[in-house]
Amino acid sequence: MKQGLVQLSARQMLAGLRGGDFSTRELLDAHLARIYELEPRLHAFITLEPERAFRLADEADRRYVKARAENTVDLPPLLGLPIAVKDLITVAGMRCTCGSRILDDFVAPFTATAVQRLIDGGAIVIGKTNTDEFAMGSSTETSAFGPTLNPWDITCVPGGSSGGSAAAVAARMVPAAVGSDTGGSIRQPASFCGVNGIKPTYGRVSRYGLVAYGSSLDSMGVFTRDAQDAALLFSIMAGVDPLDSTSAEIPVPKFELVDDEELKGLRVGIPKEYFIEGIQPEVRQRVLEAVDTLNRLGAEIIDISLPHTEYALPVYYIIAPAEASANLARYDSVRFGLREPADTLWEMFRKTRGTGFGPEVKRRIMLGTYALSAGYYDAYYGQAQKVRTLVKRDFDRAFEQVDLIACPVAPSTAFKLGSHTGDPLAMYLEDVFTLPINLAGVPGLALPVGFDSTGLPVGIQFLGAHFREETLFRAAHAYQRVTDWHKRSPQSCKYTQL
Repeated sequence: MKQGLVQLSARQMLAGLRGGDFSTRELLDAHLARIYELEPRLHAFITLEPERAFRLADEADRRYVKARAENTVDLPPLLGLPIAVKDLITVAGMRCTCGSRILDDFVAPFTATAVQRLIDGGAIVIGKTNTDEFAMGSSTETSAFGPTLNPWDITCVPGGSSGGSAAAVAARMVPAAVGSDTGGSIRQPASFCGVNGIKPTYGRVSRYGLVAYGSSLDSMGVFTRDAQDAALLFSIMAGVDPLDSTSAEIPVPKFELVDDEELKGLRVGIPKEYFIEGIQPEVRQRVLEAVDTLNRLGAEIIDISLPHTEYALPVYYIIAPAEASANLARYDSVRFGLREPADTLWEMFRKTRGTGFGPEVKRRIMLGTYALSAGYYDAYYGQAQKVRTLVKRDFDRAFEQVDLIACPVAPSTAFKLGSHTGDPLAMYLEDVFTLPINLAGVPGLALPVGFDSTGLPVGIQFLGAHFREETLFRAAHAYQRVTDWHKRSPQSCKYTQL
């Protein structure tokens, strides 16, 4: 029974707990057994808290027993569900390393609002997942604690920066995991690992407790195995938060997804700029096959253009490092984190930041500091912000014509470990299809649509207008009712090498 429990969806797990088919302790034990079987080889986690999790599981079981005895259904919606949280997001009393040696022993004093809402809903955080250092990377290889491996092929990356969360969900270590997305860090690993990943509209989910990388770009979302689970957890995470001045005071719908949902009347845009020369042919084919499926379900397919797409990559790599250089200035070895001994204050700064930060973080700090420096601000950062406005206007105009945009998540399937580590530009190009969405602030949902010839997952991303996440969930659920890509697991692939 233990092995079968980890294969259930989050909704099936919750139904089983409510019905008394198994206990929360049994469910947690099954997932921890899975983690111990695969870790540390897969290295999806940086920190595990099993004792804390079992204590909460026993409490949840007591609540379930009492509810059944009293014949009441008044229970938190996620009671007993095990989840994981990216180690860039705070959970009170747990380490928050951000994948960096500079925060190796830092224990968070508070919990991120979005995670707290899941906890208040009954979810049990069992650990913190691996991440590129301060979310700066596309492969989870810049983590100071070593890379995470892709469960479908351990010679490949899981994507990044939320690679640990995506791999944990794909490998059935947890049914859901929280991640963050600054330039594609939820959607790209979701695509590489064959799971669902939602990046919300900027402002839909509170950023309080998410360690800042690019403050105008950062979003927090969730990985699950299907759109229904994503909608369930997302509806609990989302909403205005007085602790985050950028969170929007816009009501969050319940996201009712019905099994007889049709897509008749849904207008789906296909942007020509996302099917460029050089894209892996199998990625193009799988995505277009998924679009054909949407068409058979009643959606109208419309060719559109997002003409400023080609500028998104250079614009992002001016704005994001500029914001990072300011945000990471707080790691000065004075208040918290690593402190290297030195005779003078400036020597302490230099030694601590030189030792504590990895090469990619240093690279982006230097890029950002240069872009913001006197004499260059207008030419780089100021100009980039103007072009960012043009990218956003492309999406605004597109959503006057269509309800949803469908396109590839990445130009290829998961690449080999180490293949891009010596070539930063090649690594940055992996995010060419995800960066524009963060610049525009619109929501995106990645989901699996098949495999390439080597057995690696291919993902599609559905993009919606601001605060129209329900359109993404509706389309994804309709697609997943007639396909089974989201139900595939890595067990029969090279995963067995673990």
